[in-house]
Amino acid sequence: MSDTYSSLYNPDVLSTLANLSSDEVFTPPHIVNQMLDMLPQELFRDKNTKFLDPATKSGVFLREIAKRLLEGLKDQIPDLQERIDHIFHKQIYGMATTEMTSLLSRRSVYCSKYPNSKYSISLFTNPEGNIKYKKMKHVWDGTKCKNCGASKNELDRSTDYENYAYGFIHLEKNEEYLNMKFDVIVGNPPYQLNVGNEGGNSSKARAIYQLFIQQAQKLKPRYLCMITPSRWMTRSVEGISEEWIDSMLKDHSIKIMHDYLDASDIFSGTPPKGGVNYFLWDRAYKGKCQYHLYNNANDNNPTIIYDYLDAKKLGIVLRDTHAIKIIEKIEMIEGKYTSKQEKNFASLVSPKDYFTNKELLTSSWSNYSIDKTTKNNIKYYLNKNIHKIDFAWIKKEDIPKNHQAIPLHKVYITSAGGTGNDEKVIGNAFYGEPNSVCSQTYLTIGYDPIKHNFTANQCTNILTYISTRLFRYLVSIKKKTQNGPRQVYQFVPVIDFNRPWNDEDLYLRYNLSDDEIEYIEKNIKQINLLQE
Repeated sequence: MSDTYSSLYNPDVLSTLANLSSDEVFTPPHIVNQMLDMLPQELFRDKNTKFLDPATKSGVFLREIAKRLLEGLKDQIPDLQERIDHIFHKQIYGMATTEMTSLLSRRSVYCSKYPNSKYSISLFTNPEGNIKYKKMKHVWDGTKCKNCGASKNELDRSTDYENYAYGFIHLEKNEEYLNMKFDVIVGNPPYQLNVGNEGGNSSKARAIYQLFIQQAQKLKPRYLCMITPSRWMTRSVEGISEEWIDSMLKDHSIKIMHDYLDASDIFSGTPPKGGVNYFLWDRAYKGKCQYHLYNNANDNNPTIIYDYLDAKKLGIVLRDTHAIKIIEKIEMIEGKYTSKQEKNFASLVSPKDYFTNKELLTSSWSNYSIDKTTKNNIKYYLNKNIHKIDFAWIKKEDIPKNHQAIPLHKVYITSAGGTGNDEKVIGNAFYGEPNSVCSQTYLTIGYDPIKHNFTANQCTNILTYISTRLFRYLVSIKKKTQNGPRQVYQFVPVIDFNRPWNDEDLYLRYNLSDDEIEYIEKNIKQINLLQE
């Protein structure tokens, strides 16, 4: 029996599963073991410890836990079969994400899809064992699920199709696992769900992994250990509340965190953009977080710092040790611009959908004129990829709001394009003359006639500033996906726009070192927006 169980462990198979492209990312065994290494190892020598994976897919977390318990309980339960039965019946539990993953997990853990069969390594009286899958329903509140925010249009489907109403975050109060006391909750939850895009032309994905963390904490385990995307650290993720991010940054029970800048160093295929992290939450711990920052998976000398990198000061985790020093140098010249909106560039950038609503001037809206006419006399910048033209002409009454910005000199910049992980970082920016507006494809720089009211020359100088590597490096600190809302400009200072700028001027202004300059120029591509 011992040889049977150990021989079934096949890291190549599970690593292959980990390469599948999905919002439900399979976890490679070596990462699972690194996560389990963070736990006090005496847990695996205690026959009363209970473990729960609330989002089991391949069963790898439960398998690796079982292997450690099999070794740790040798002296207390010498008989192997008795030890296996005790572990599988009384210590490890799972909630599968789908019916398919429930079968996969049971096959991986019990060596049989149905643990009440003769092939199971430990015999149960039911076909699920302790790895449950219950088909749940979304609870629709209008067009969205009130539990997870999923789109009714996308996921209110036939019973023949998976609806992704994950059991752990759709449980009712009387459910079996909510009444149990778990010492450890560990896993890799699903990351996001499509929630639709009213007024747009595509679906949006909304993060849901935070819901698994919140539900796990409600069960009051002694330890919580999960792996998630790291985008929440820079507040650049759809669907996660500011309150939840603040609670994570201020949670003194997060004892250890390992943060990888590039998720492809852990997951191949199509890993989550912006990196991933795994953490240990210890109910009894109240102190600083031992934070490990890795440039890549083979980084044997990660940056180790107690507490998040200045997270409480700046409201985000600075996942770049160079950034801390560069921001400090800029603040010596500009003052505390990072925390004062009127002194950072975000104050110049309009909210999303500034001129648009759900019906008018969306990316797909096409009730415009190719030629300027007496009525259609306002220049309208639209999505060239969709419409095959740069601009068209519309009537003033087509513009649902913010007419006060129409006569301004301004700069338009794409609201999506580039990421913090590529060399350009942002999408295109260009001068927006008076009597112009834009679709939801763009954000407007200089949108407030009371606070801004730029001249055409100042707009040109703003474009020289945006062209600099330093500007785009400072944006990259927060911008980790294609989406570029105004918040990603927090670390860019507002400076004098009565003159043009280049990197040499900025490097000198902020007294950057040769090493800092080399780092910026290694990671950020040189562009000139005035020539594009």
